[in-house]
Amino acid sequence: MSSNDTTDALLARVAEALERLAPAPVEQADLNQHEGYIWDSEKQAFRPVPSIHRLPLDSLQGIDQQKTLLLENTMNFARGLRANNALLWGARGTGKSSVLKAVHGHLLESGYNVGLVEIQREDLNDLPEVMTLLAQTDRPFIIFCDDLAFEQYDISYKSLKAVLEGGLAGRPANIVFYATSNRRHLMPRQMIENERGTAINPSEAAEEKISLSDRFGLWIGFHSVDQDTYLAMIDWYVGYYKIPVSFEEIRQEALTWAMGRGNRSGRTAFQYILNLAMQHGVKI
Repeated sequence: MSSNDTTDALLARVAEALERLAPAPVEQADLNQHEGYIWDSEKQAFRPVPSIHRLPLDSLQGIDQQKTLLLENTMNFARGLRANNALLWGARGTGKSSVLKAVHGHLLESGYNVGLVEIQREDLNDLPEVMTLLAQTDRPFIIFCDDLAFEQYDISYKSLKAVLEGGLAGRPANIVFYATSNRRHLMPRQMIENERGTAINPSEAAEEKISLSDRFGLWIGFHSVDQDTYLAMIDWYVGYYKIPVSFEEIRQEALTWAMGRGNRSGRTAFQYILNLAMQHGVKI
């Protein structure tokens, strides 16, 4: 065998070995088939969610203005109009992610084939790839990041700023980005103040941090509810789930439940209802 033949045989064996070691190409999910998807950063693929767990839009009490704002924006988007990116900010348990999923469900029930894609905060650097893949379809998509916030020395917010509005191509017409956060400006005050104190031009550093939230054209605030609204939530849930109790029977118990958790919110109300339904053998 000539030296050339030997080299060719060796290269062929190396190529076969590398082929065996190389991971199989990832098969992307059908982006027109499911209600929602979760972005899997490790596999660089969408994981289907055939049925999204959500509450009916009417069940979310005490946030009528917030529901209306988000529904109108999302409805316009579903109809093919340009819509604002939305930041849902406010106290924990006040219904931010619940209203987002409920609005999406309402659109599906109304005949609008809008997809929902969830991406984790730590995977935001994948947003350009996610948006590129979604832009290849005709289906409108909401990209959703829950509990979005940035800590000291975290620079991934710059990637988010770039894909929300910047870049030559801009945001694809079939994509809108929604996020929930406990912080209106997505960053702790200390982080902004540290940037202001160490920068050559402190005001410009602070502006850069705050300008991230400015990329969201729609800001929707959520706040803790008063006692009457909290009790109205309880009363609605009791009727909706047909729990065999009268409202007066459980009124004080529901208030005690909220006091034990230190807040009155939609989450607290629903947790109480879950406990009440369990006591009475009602499946929710």
